[in-house]
Amino acid sequence: MGNSRIEQIIEEIEDYIDTCKGPFLGSGDKIVVNRERMEELLRELRMKTPEEIKRYQKVLANKDAILADAQQKAEAIIAQANIQNQELVNEHEIMQKAYEQANQVIEMATGQAQEILDNATRDANEIRMGAIQYTDDMLANLQDMVRNVVETSNSRYSAMMENFQGFYDTITSNRAELAPQTAEEEPEETSEA
Repeated sequence: MGNSRIEQIIEEIEDYIDTCKGPFLGSGDKIVVNRERMEELLRELRMKTPEEIKRYQKVLANKDAILADAQQKAEAIIAQANIQNQELVNEHEIMQKAYEQANQVIEMATGQAQEILDNATRDANEIRMGAIQYTDDMLANLQDMVRNVVETSNSRYSAMMENFQGFYDTITSNRAELAPQTAEEEPEETSEA
């Protein structure tokens, strides 16, 4: 902004005084002025002073309003930045907690899976050992049954063979009594049978 009208008038007064001369030669402190010219400049100065003051007051008021508005906007920006910063901090904390919870879930799931696998392996081994034991018990029972059958069959076979031998001896005796010659030839055939 250039010089105000007040400053210009003051400069005009100063320039005018510089052009005025003293009433006597050699008197440098006193000058003679044109009253009308001086009054005109002072009158204009009086008129312009309230206008300038109002204008400066208006500029100052605008300046204060601009500064207040700027300060308000700055405070709003700072408040928004703080809110966003807090949101980022909260979001980071939430992400951190979510990450920790995810790790805990993964660890828990891994532990449970391992436990299930261990239990399944143990159960499978127990079932396998139980099946082997059951099969062995069944085979042992079967073995006992077969042995009993064999022993029983052997004893019955022996008894039956003794009966047959008794029958054979009786028949041989009977034939010898009936035909002594025939009975003497037959033992070779019966011994081969």
